[in-house]
Amino acid sequence: MILHYIYDPLCGWCYGAKPLVQAAQAVLPVVAHGGGMMSGANRQTVSSPLRDYVIPHDRRIAEYTGQPFGEAYFEGLLRDHTAVFDSTPPIAAVLAGEQIAGRGLELLGHLQSAHYVQGRRIADEAVLQALATQIGLDGHAFRQALKTVDTQGHIKASRTLLAKVGGQGFPTLALEQDGQFTLIDIGPWLGQPEAFAMWLSQACATPQPASALQACGLDGCAD
Repeated sequence: MILHYIYDPLCGWCYGAKPLVQAAQAVLPVVAHGGGMMSGANRQTVSSPLRDYVIPHDRRIAEYTGQPFGEAYFEGLLRDHTAVFDSTPPIAAVLAGEQIAGRGLELLGHLQSAHYVQGRRIADEAVLQALATQIGLDGHAFRQALKTVDTQGHIKASRTLLAKVGGQGFPTLALEQDGQFTLIDIGPWLGQPEAFAMWLSQACATPQPASALQACGLDGCAD
């Protein structure tokens, strides 16, 4: 049995689900698929309208999941009009971390905290390099991997998988067993990683349909 995790590094609900994904890794293999929510034409420069849009949304995620959001994010990054929100570079970093050390998900969690707590610019290659070395990845190997990973191909494949499993946005979690996929509604488990891990360990794969309440859409997060 494999747990497929279709995510975006700039998806607030994915950050909210971070403890669930970490707990799941102790139970079964977890495969990450970056969806490119803010890639290409959807990448955005930070602006006052963007800040006004995401802050109420993020505060709701914090209340619902217990995940911390830092002042460096709310009052720093979201006021930095030179910063760009672009999903492609951090997805590439996750692919590179997985390629060189099998630590893509670990790096993803580090990137999410860097963005939402520390207010770091995770679309900047220098920041990605620094964050990768912070968790002990080899700097040279990471730089080389960033140049070779097929990020666009990966995003396309992730979108194809999302449609195949019947997911509506990010995060989407689906169990695969014998080639069959079962969607998991993570709504009841948010903020309860230990209970989620116990449920997974019992292989009780009879979830309800995924709830749109705890998801970001394909092209951005909605209230």
